[in-house]
Amino acid sequence: MRYRNLQHSINIVSRRLHFFWGKRNYISALWWGIKLGKDSKFDGKCHFEKFPDTIIEIGDNCEFRSRKNSNLIGINRPCSISTMNSKYQASVEIGNNCGFSGTVIGAFKSIKIGANVKCGANTLITDADWHLDDIRSGAPKDVIIGDNVWLGEGAKVLKGVTIGENSLIGAGSVVTKSIAANVIAAGNPCKELRSL
Repeated sequence: MRYRNLQHSINIVSRRLHFFWGKRNYISALWWGIKLGKDSKFDGKCHFEKFPDTIIEIGDNCEFRSRKNSNLIGINRPCSISTMNSKYQASVEIGNNCGFSGTVIGAFKSIKIGANVKCGANTLITDADWHLDDIRSGAPKDVIIGDNVWLGEGAKVLKGVTIGENSLIGAGSVVTKSIAANVIAAGNPCKELRSL
């Protein structure tokens, strides 16, 4: 019994050390001119990239898990937050108390994420098709995610989508159209299944 407690204790100390080393993310955010709120926590190296004349603002007490073992469901990439193009004066705004595990957020125009949002492992949020020079790509469209939304593992939120507050998006869903508040939605394409 004591042996198992020792393993658990070592694991807790190891995780705290990873969060300590995660402080280098503050330097990276400062380097890129990102407004980072108080008491943000990082487990592993987060990737930041901010195009000139664009905005990335992160609220207080947010948590970013980028190390592959930092979430036991499994993370296959680090968290990445980027703005890509000043033509639309791109912005990413993240509210307080949000959590991200291997989440990629890429904005060409505007992505707004409310407070207390949970983004499960390997989620994607983007407001564009990414290849703007290709005639098959449409223009970027704003993405808005309301307060208390939960995106399940592997969910993808694409351009032009609004997700209402308190809604839950099922694992592996591809959200191509807006979702109402206070619902459970899932699938590819994501559809509302029932009210909460």
